This record gives sequence, structure tokens and C-alpha cells, in this order.
Amino acid sequence: MNQASFLKINPADSVVVCLRPFSKGETIEVDGAQVTLLQDTPAGHKVLIKDAPEGTDILKYGYPIGHAIKDLKQGEWVNENNLKTNLAGTLEYTYKPVADSLDIQNENRTWKGYVRKNGEVGTRNELWIVPTVGCVNGIGEKLAQKMIAETNLEGIDAIHCWHHNYGCSQLSGDHENTRKVLRDICLHPNAGGVLVLSLGCENNQPDDFMKMLGDYDQSRIKLLVTQKVEGNELEEGMKILRELYAQAKEDKREEVSVSKLRVGLKCGGSDGFSGITANPLVGELSDWLVAQGGTSILTEVPEMFGAETILMNRCKTPELFEQTVSMVNNFKEYFLSHGEPVGENPSPGNKAGGISTLEDKALGCTQKCGKALVSGVLEYGDRLQENGLNLLSAPGNDLVASTALAAAGCQIVTFTTGRGTPFGTFVPTMKISTNNVLAERKANWIDFNAGQLLLGKDMLTVRNAFIDKVLAVASGEKARNEENEYSEISIFKNGVTL
Repeated sequence: MNQASFLKINPADSVVVCLRPFSKGETIEVDGAQVTLLQDTPAGHKVLIKDAPEGTDILKYGYPIGHAIKDLKQGEWVNENNLKTNLAGTLEYTYKPVADSLDIQNENRTWKGYVRKNGEVGTRNELWIVPTVGCVNGIGEKLAQKMIAETNLEGIDAIHCWHHNYGCSQLSGDHENTRKVLRDICLHPNAGGVLVLSLGCENNQPDDFMKMLGDYDQSRIKLLVTQKVEGNELEEGMKILRELYAQAKEDKREEVSVSKLRVGLKCGGSDGFSGITANPLVGELSDWLVAQGGTSILTEVPEMFGAETILMNRCKTPELFEQTVSMVNNFKEYFLSHGEPVGENPSPGNKAGGISTLEDKALGCTQKCGKALVSGVLEYGDRLQENGLNLLSAPGNDLVASTALAAAGCQIVTFTTGRGTPFGTFVPTMKISTNNVLAERKANWIDFNAGQLLLGKDMLTVRNAFIDKVLAVASGEKARNEENEYSEISIFKNGVTL
């Protein structure tokens, strides 16, 4: 059988990944041994290449992805029905730092962005309405619609009202998370102007919220408290938006260094090819960007479980290691405090695509951050402080995690997917397909096809094309989610609602 029909990712692995559907009785040659498949096995799924008694760890990517729950025979289809996670509670970890292994030249490339007063650079020049509380979502949406109709978006990229459900009836951590994310949105460089839209009586009090913004550009960020408006709040809102628009439409793109680019690393609707094509490709982008002095951020902490030691040992300092340990164990405690197991993942779509356990998912997921050392660790809602590879505390939920990446300061989110997804957060959200079938079937969702790696194209060629695509989107080319007008935010909620 042609070697290209399956893949053994690591020499230590006890499974191979099918690159096409296989039928029961077909034979493949692995490391000189003949393996006869015992079941029909879909593309992206795993086949055992040597017998595994009950309890034996199954290896993929060179690491355990769980253990056999019964005696398994060579040639068996390994899936969620015969493989169980090894994950349980929190763990103690030992710091075993690795050396920087990047050997990538600085190419001194540029992109065209909007340079803001504080030196940050936007990939977009948009007008945003940010409600301090969900009660004024309707007003914000009406203002956005009226402003779009009036301006026809001449001179700017878009006008959005960023709906959310919060700003009131929340306590302690949830309330602060909401305030922090809304602050981050207001300060994001992709906004050429921001109307902070308040009701007035909410827990997220408008004056206190504006103080959270710090030393902000008061000509570009304006507050409207609707309960204080005599008469029609829409008229007052339009006056402010017209003033903000008059400034924003004069902004022009200019050449800036790639070191000013901040890219979020996200995956969703993953399949058995995610860890073979799209995630390694995004990892190559991440390493290249870090080598240029730029920044990438990896999040989805629950999808680090089972691969977390790889990230911990890439931390530049013992302090960063300890922060990463806390980030991982705190998220495990979050699961356990709600009576939920830490390994309750992957989703039905993941399983159908060939991912059987959380370790299987995590070892593929973490490849999105390449091999660079970790320069920073961020709590949920924090804004970036360090260039280079950062880790961010946020859940795996696609909308919540992507919003968190953008809130941290990413001007673009790269989003790998094997099953497909249309959504976008409040910055361009580029979808990278893991396989060719998805890229062809949902071309209106997919920005770049990493499935071409399965057809024999070399990684360097595909990586360079992907870098060009990312820089084009950074410079103004619309991502698919923007073309489709699919953009939204979602804020993490943990505690009670009053």
C-alpha cells in the first residue's frame, strides 16, 4: 500500500493515522511489518499497529493519548469506544526547561496598518459601539444600522455594535471579567472610534468603567449615558458617532513592521488531520512571527490538558513556569468545583473526525504554537505586555476563546478547523481547513487550505503562502467571516446570575 495513504507521526507511536478511508481486510506495511485492518476505518482515524493488552497506553505524537479499555489487536480501529483518557485531577509539575530551537531568519517584512496615537497598530479601521450593559444592546444596534445607512461605510471598514448579555446581575469575578473584556475592546487598535453606550443604573457604572480605560484617547472614545439624555437618545448617539466617524475616515494605512502584528491561535471543529496539517502550519506561522519580533497567543487551557508539560518546559523563566502551572491547575479546579471531570472532551464532531480523547486533541492542539519559548502568561481579560509567544487563560469554547484572544490585543485570529465553522469574533477570524474536502465543500467559510499538505506539497512552500495570506488580511483583504458579516463577542461566565 502507498505510504501516502497513512501516517505514523512519531517513531514511538503505537497507531497510524489513515489519510483516506480504509476497508476491512486491507493491508498496510508499517516499519517493515504487515498490518491487516480489522474494521472499516474512516480517514483521519487511528489504526493500532501492535497488540495492546487492556490498560496499555496508546501513543500518538510520541505521547500517551489514553489507555486501552480492553485487549486490542493489531489492525484495530482505535476510537472513543476502546480508548479512555488518563486525565484526572490536578498535578504537581517539575520544571525541565528546553533550549530555544528556533533558527528562522528575520526577513524585515512589513504590512499596512492603522497606526494609533499610542503606537499600537490596527488591521482594521472600524467604528464600534460598546454597551456597558446588555440592556442597551437594542439602542446600540439601531445606532449601528443608522450610521451604516448614513455613511455607506465610506472611508472606514465597518461599523459594529458588540452585543453581550452582561454588565449587571453579576458578582465578583464574573463582573470584573466583563469589565476587563469590554475595556480591552474599547482600547483595541482595530477601532478608529468607540462609542461607550451606557444605561446608567447598571452594576458596570459608566464613570468607573471609563476610569478603567486609563490614559485613553478621549477624542476617539466617547461615553453616552442614555438615562441622562433628555429626549431621544438615538439623536444624541448619532451626534457622537458622526464626530467619531469624521476623524476615523481620515485615517490611512501605512507600512509597519511585522513585529507590530499580534495573531491569536485557535482551533475548533477539529478532526484527525488537525494535528497533521493545519495546526502544524499555524505553528510554523507562529514561530516565524516570533522570529520577526511579533506576537502569537495560544489559549484554550482545557485543550492543553495532556500536553501541558510540553508548554511548561518551554517557559523562558521559572516564574513563567509557575504561572503556567497555576493556569492549568486552576482550570482543572474549575472543572472539579462544578463536579465535572477534567477529561470530558472532545466533542461529538471531534470524535467523528478521528479525535478520541482530550490528550489526543491536546497534543494536536498545542502544535499551533510551534516550538518558540513562552514569553508571557496572561490571565483572562489581561492585555498583552510581552512580544513573543504568550499563553492565555480561557476555555476551549470557540466564541469565548476567540473573543479573549482579540481582547488580549490580537488584531487577527487564525482558526484551524476540520469540520468547518462560519463564525468570527471582533477581529478578522481566518479559517484554515485541515483537509481538502472541507476546503472545497465550504469555500465560503475557509480562508486557507492546509489540506494541500496531504497532497504532497512541502511545508515550507505552504507556510510561505500562508504567511502571505495572513499579511494580506492584516493589510485589508477581507477574511471570509468579514465577507459573510459574521462577527460577534462572547464573555466567559463562571458564577451565579442575580
